[in-house]
Amino acid sequence: MNEEYHRKVSEFKKKLKSYENYPKPGILFWDIFAALSDGPTCKLLQSIIMEVVKTKFPDVQAVIGLESRGFLFSFSLAAELGIGCIPARKKGKLPGEVISYKYDLEYGSDILEIQKDVIRPGLKCLIVDDLIATGGSITAAAKLLQSCGAQVVGCLVVMEIEAIKGKDNIPENIPVHSLIQL
Repeated sequence: MNEEYHRKVSEFKKKLKSYENYPKPGILFWDIFAALSDGPTCKLLQSIIMEVVKTKFPDVQAVIGLESRGFLFSFSLAAELGIGCIPARKKGKLPGEVISYKYDLEYGSDILEIQKDVIRPGLKCLIVDDLIATGGSITAAAKLLQSCGAQVVGCLVVMEIEAIKGKDNIPENIPVHSLIQL
Protein backbone atom coordinates (compact mmCIF):
# COMPACT_ATOMS: atom_id res chain seq x y z
CA MET A 1 0.00 0.00 0.00
CA ASN A 2 1.20 3.52 -0.74
CA GLU A 3 2.20 6.47 1.45
CA GLU A 4 -1.27 8.08 1.25
CA TYR A 5 -2.85 4.85 2.51
CA HIS A 6 -0.50 4.80 5.52
CA ARG A 7 -1.28 8.46 6.25
CA LYS A 8 -5.02 7.71 6.27
CA VAL A 9 -4.58 4.69 8.54
CA SER A 10 -2.47 6.75 10.94
CA GLU A 11 -5.12 9.46 11.00
CA PHE A 12 -7.82 6.89 11.74
CA LYS A 13 -5.77 5.20 14.46
CA LYS A 14 -5.61 8.48 16.41
CA LYS A 15 -9.41 8.34 16.79
CA LEU A 16 -9.45 4.96 18.57
CA LYS A 17 -9.79 4.73 22.34
CA SER A 18 -8.67 2.01 24.69
CA TYR A 19 -10.00 1.01 28.11
CA GLU A 20 -7.95 -0.85 30.69
CA ASN A 21 -9.48 -3.75 32.61
CA TYR A 22 -12.55 -4.02 30.39
CA PRO A 23 -14.54 -6.25 30.21
CA LYS A 24 -12.47 -7.91 32.93
CA PRO A 25 -9.21 -7.28 34.79
CA GLY A 26 -6.08 -7.59 32.69
CA ILE A 27 -7.79 -6.85 29.35
CA LEU A 28 -7.01 -3.73 27.30
CA PHE A 29 -10.15 -3.14 25.21
CA TRP A 30 -9.78 -1.22 21.95
CA ASP A 31 -12.97 0.67 21.17
CA ILE A 32 -13.81 1.39 17.55
CA PHE A 33 -17.12 3.05 18.42
CA ALA A 34 -15.36 6.22 19.61
CA ALA A 35 -13.93 6.66 16.11
CA LEU A 36 -17.18 5.81 14.35
CA SER A 37 -19.14 8.46 16.25
CA ASP A 38 -17.56 11.07 13.95
CA GLY A 39 -18.89 11.38 10.36
CA PRO A 40 -15.62 12.34 8.65
CA THR A 41 -13.85 9.47 10.42
CA CYS A 42 -16.51 7.03 9.17
CA LYS A 43 -15.91 8.25 5.62
CA LEU A 44 -12.15 7.96 6.11
CA LEU A 45 -12.40 4.37 7.32
CA GLN A 46 -14.76 3.43 4.47
CA SER A 47 -12.29 4.84 1.93
CA ILE A 48 -9.42 2.90 3.51
CA ILE A 49 -11.39 -0.35 3.51
CA MET A 50 -12.47 0.13 -0.12
CA GLU A 51 -8.89 0.77 -1.19
CA VAL A 52 -7.75 -2.46 0.46
CA VAL A 53 -10.55 -4.52 -1.07
CA LYS A 54 -10.03 -3.15 -4.57
CA THR A 55 -6.27 -3.70 -4.33
CA LYS A 56 -6.03 -7.03 -2.48
CA PHE A 57 -9.41 -8.74 -3.03
CA PRO A 58 -10.71 -7.43 -6.38
CA ASP A 59 -12.77 -10.50 -7.33
CA VAL A 60 -14.76 -10.85 -4.09
CA GLN A 61 -18.43 -11.78 -4.65
CA ALA A 62 -19.80 -11.65 -1.07
CA VAL A 63 -18.80 -9.97 2.16
CA ILE A 64 -19.18 -12.03 5.33
CA GLY A 65 -19.68 -9.88 8.45
CA LEU A 66 -18.78 -11.49 11.77
CA GLU A 67 -21.04 -10.87 14.75
CA SER A 68 -21.33 -8.26 15.80
CA ARG A 69 -18.99 -5.43 14.91
CA GLY A 70 -18.16 -7.02 11.56
CA PHE A 71 -21.74 -6.15 10.58
CA LEU A 72 -20.78 -2.46 10.73
CA PHE A 73 -18.44 -2.87 7.79
CA SER A 74 -19.95 -5.72 5.78
CA PHE A 75 -23.13 -3.98 4.64
CA SER A 76 -21.59 -0.67 3.56
CA LEU A 77 -18.72 -2.47 1.84
CA ALA A 78 -21.05 -4.88 0.02
CA ALA A 79 -23.41 -2.06 -0.97
CA GLU A 80 -20.60 0.03 -2.43
CA LEU A 81 -19.26 -2.98 -4.34
CA GLY A 82 -22.73 -4.09 -5.49
CA ILE A 83 -22.32 -7.59 -4.03
CA GLY A 84 -23.99 -9.66 -1.31
CA CYS A 85 -23.64 -9.19 2.43
CA ILE A 86 -23.92 -12.33 4.59
CA PRO A 87 -23.90 -12.39 8.40
CA ALA A 88 -22.07 -15.03 10.42
CA ARG A 89 -23.86 -15.10 13.77
CA LYS A 90 -23.80 -16.78 17.16
CA LYS A 91 -25.96 -19.89 17.62
CA GLY A 92 -29.72 -19.38 17.51
CA LYS A 93 -29.77 -15.90 15.93
CA LEU A 94 -30.59 -16.83 12.31
CA PRO A 95 -33.86 -18.25 10.92
CA GLY A 96 -34.09 -21.12 8.45
CA GLU A 97 -31.63 -23.93 7.90
CA VAL A 98 -28.18 -23.05 9.19
CA ILE A 99 -24.80 -24.68 9.25
CA SER A 100 -22.79 -24.48 12.46
CA TYR A 101 -19.20 -24.63 13.60
CA LYS A 102 -18.08 -24.92 17.22
CA TYR A 103 -14.79 -23.24 18.09
CA ASP A 104 -12.67 -22.52 21.13
CA LEU A 105 -12.05 -19.12 22.67
CA GLU A 106 -9.44 -18.11 25.22
CA TYR A 107 -12.16 -18.37 27.89
CA GLY A 108 -14.46 -21.16 26.63
CA SER A 109 -16.15 -22.07 23.36
CA ASP A 110 -18.83 -20.73 21.04
CA ILE A 111 -20.82 -21.71 17.96
CA LEU A 112 -20.97 -19.69 14.75
CA GLU A 113 -23.76 -20.14 12.17
CA ILE A 114 -24.51 -19.11 8.59
CA GLN A 115 -27.75 -19.60 6.68
CA LYS A 116 -27.14 -22.55 4.41
CA ASP A 117 -29.17 -21.34 1.41
CA VAL A 118 -27.19 -18.11 0.93
CA ILE A 119 -23.87 -19.81 0.18
CA ARG A 120 -23.29 -21.39 -3.21
CA PRO A 121 -20.31 -23.50 -4.28
CA GLY A 122 -17.49 -21.38 -5.68
CA LEU A 123 -18.75 -18.12 -4.11
CA LYS A 124 -15.69 -15.91 -3.47
CA CYS A 125 -16.07 -14.57 0.07
CA LEU A 126 -14.25 -11.91 2.08
CA ILE A 127 -14.59 -12.16 5.87
CA VAL A 128 -14.64 -8.79 7.67
CA ASP A 129 -14.49 -7.87 11.34
CA ASP A 130 -13.29 -5.05 13.55
CA LEU A 131 -10.60 -6.99 15.43
CA ILE A 132 -8.51 -10.11 15.34
CA ALA A 133 -7.43 -11.46 18.71
CA THR A 134 -7.21 -15.27 18.82
CA GLY A 135 -8.43 -15.79 15.24
CA GLY A 136 -11.10 -18.25 16.40
CA SER A 137 -14.17 -16.60 14.92
CA ILE A 138 -12.43 -15.91 11.60
CA THR A 139 -11.28 -19.52 11.35
CA ALA A 140 -14.77 -20.76 12.26
CA ALA A 141 -16.35 -18.59 9.56
CA ALA A 142 -13.80 -19.79 7.00
CA LYS A 143 -14.48 -23.44 7.82
CA LEU A 144 -18.23 -22.88 7.62
CA LEU A 145 -17.93 -21.25 4.21
CA GLN A 146 -15.55 -23.91 2.90
CA SER A 147 -17.88 -26.69 4.10
CA CYS A 148 -20.52 -25.22 1.74
CA GLY A 149 -18.05 -25.12 -1.16
CA ALA A 150 -17.41 -21.38 -0.98
CA GLN A 151 -13.94 -19.95 -1.53
CA VAL A 152 -12.50 -17.65 1.16
CA VAL A 153 -10.42 -15.10 -0.75
CA GLY A 154 -9.29 -13.37 2.44
CA CYS A 155 -10.05 -11.65 5.67
CA LEU A 156 -10.02 -7.92 6.41
CA VAL A 157 -9.94 -6.56 9.95
CA VAL A 158 -9.58 -3.02 11.19
CA MET A 159 -7.39 -3.86 14.22
CA GLU A 160 -5.04 -6.70 15.09
CA ILE A 161 -3.70 -7.37 18.58
CA GLU A 162 -0.30 -8.67 17.54
CA ALA A 163 0.79 -9.99 20.96
CA ILE A 164 -1.97 -12.63 20.90
CA LYS A 165 -0.74 -13.90 17.49
CA GLY A 166 -4.26 -14.76 16.31
CA LYS A 167 -3.20 -14.46 12.68
CA ASP A 168 -1.06 -17.57 13.24
CA ASN A 169 -4.22 -19.57 14.03
CA ILE A 170 -5.92 -18.76 10.72
CA PRO A 171 -5.28 -21.26 7.90
CA GLU A 172 -2.23 -20.24 5.86
CA ASN A 173 -4.15 -20.24 2.59
CA ILE A 174 -6.36 -17.35 3.80
CA PRO A 175 -4.69 -13.97 3.39
CA VAL A 176 -5.38 -11.63 6.32
CA HIS A 177 -5.09 -7.86 6.03
CA SER A 178 -5.25 -5.76 9.18
CA LEU A 179 -5.33 -1.98 8.89
CA ILE A 180 -3.89 -1.31 12.35
CA GLN A 181 -1.55 -3.43 14.43
CA LEU A 182 -1.80 -2.86 18.18
